[in-house]
Amino acid sequence: PPILVRRDQGYVGVMIDDLVTRELTEPYRLLTSRAEYRLLLRQDNADLRLTPLGHEVGLVARERYEAVEEKRQAITGELDRLKKNYINQSGHSVSALGFLRRPDASYQTLVSLGFGSPGLKIDAAEQVEIEAKYAGYIEKQRVEVTRMARLEARHIPKGFDYDGITGLRYEARQKLKRHQPATLGQTSRIDGVTPADVAILMVHLERGWK
Repeated sequence: PPILVRRDQGYVGVMIDDLVTRELTEPYRLLTSRAEYRLLLRQDNADLRLTPLGHEVGLVARERYEAVEEKRQAITGELDRLKKNYINQSGHSVSALGFLRRPDASYQTLVSLGFGSPGLKIDAAEQVEIEAKYAGYIEKQRVEVTRMARLEARHIPKGFDYDGITGLRYEARQKLKRHQPATLGQTSRIDGVTPADVAILMVHLERGWK
């Protein structure tokens, strides 16, 4: 079966999706700026993102997969633990996770204060620190990924009649007929198709689904 790498899973997914949904007038260059989820597509978390997919299609050995999942659990467990432990400084109490979010704090700072886990592996500790310091930005992108996943789950029938949709702009209709997107998610990424066009198409499709 074909391997599908989503835009939030890897840059190859960004490239393939761009080539399918966007009109290219010059040679394609894969730049980080093309990825809307680039905070999630970091080199330091490539193993966490792609190992499960590799294992699913038989490209990653079970031992490697289990090691990565153990690392994932260690990161999640440590983040939860830091949320529940509090540090008192100058009469103020802050969670260890909140303390780690300070610009001048590192995970090693927590270890030296007795609030870190000395046995946590370096790469896992690095992930804990990144997740803490960029939590707001990362969570915002994860919410957007979830929203887009819902659109990707809305499939458009092959040969769909876009001419029969009232309210759809002429440019959007022509682009949709030319590209023939398979999902609403792909539709939203076609140049010349606005969020309003996607909303109109969604309403029309939902009538058919019902």
